[in-house]
Amino acid sequence: MSTDLVLVTGGSGFIATHCILKLLAQGYRVRTTVRNLAREGEVRAMLKAGGAEPGDRLTFAAAELSRDEGWAGAAQGCAYVLHVASPIPPTQPKNENDLIIPAREGALRVLKAARDAGAKRVVMTSSVASVGYGKNTQEKTYTEEDWSDVNGRSMSAYAKSKTIAERAAWDFVAKEGRGLELATILPALVLGPVLSPDFSPSVLVVQRLMMGAMPGCPKLYFSVVDVRDVAELHVRAMTSPAAAGQRLIASAGNSVPMVEIARILKRRLGAAAAKVPARELPNWMVWLASWSNPEIKQFLGELGVVKHMSGAKAQRLLNWTPITIEEATVAAAQSLIATGALK
Repeated sequence: MSTDLVLVTGGSGFIATHCILKLLAQGYRVRTTVRNLAREGEVRAMLKAGGAEPGDRLTFAAAELSRDEGWAGAAQGCAYVLHVASPIPPTQPKNENDLIIPAREGALRVLKAARDAGAKRVVMTSSVASVGYGKNTQEKTYTEEDWSDVNGRSMSAYAKSKTIAERAAWDFVAKEGRGLELATILPALVLGPVLSPDFSPSVLVVQRLMMGAMPGCPKLYFSVVDVRDVAELHVRAMTSPAAAGQRLIASAGNSVPMVEIARILKRRLGAAAAKVPARELPNWMVWLASWSNPEIKQFLGELGVVKHMSGAKAQRLLNWTPITIEEATVAAAQSLIATGALK
């Protein structure tokens, strides 16, 4: 158990809230940033849903990725920083820089504040979007040695933002870190239990399947990880000597098609999954649907592309054992039901 103070950025977020739960369970004191201090009650309510009532072991600071104000104070006295906050839009922005600039500049603001406050290490949430995108391969297993090509085919604004922000973070630590250590966590599609009806866009896959929002499943493939495992990996990477200077993919195994996620839901949830579509859609039907639904267009380049994201390095270095894809999927669906997010 440790009583060190840890800064977690973006405390109202899906991954950040689970990181706070893990830290509190291990005895840490936590300071978390929110854009508006009025959200403190909301964050505490999510933590209570997750089984924690931290009282004064949790404090709040107001800070935004797009502004300098607040970051120096937020990092003051913190031994470690988990930089989890990053914009994740449900749809493509009209201007990709609306995502890229705050992601990159926000990461640099957090790193500078951590360095100047004398923090030992920053663990930054990146994404597998910074590993295996913008490539022409049809099936490949990706590792931490791989980087996405920001100029490549079908690179979404989100994938660009994560790749550019992570590269900027590594460059900063190498050139201006003055001894600050960095580790980056690269989650696959993050499922697992949501703690409120305001949840991450990553869980939309399960929500839309459960609500019958699609006539069938596009031929999209996902590597999956449970949010509880993502949080566990952040906390392990925070103090493990082996994690310093490392990129670590958080993935529970080989990618699975969306139709397999649908089958898991139907098999495990019975009547509650009555609206889940059981068939796979031909690509031409998805293309046709994209003409009237701009949200679909961002996925067209990924139809039929199989990207396996290997979590072997995290398992080897940090003795990390992920929850299965099936359990992560079921936990997401059950929590969506419990929080009323399917109404």
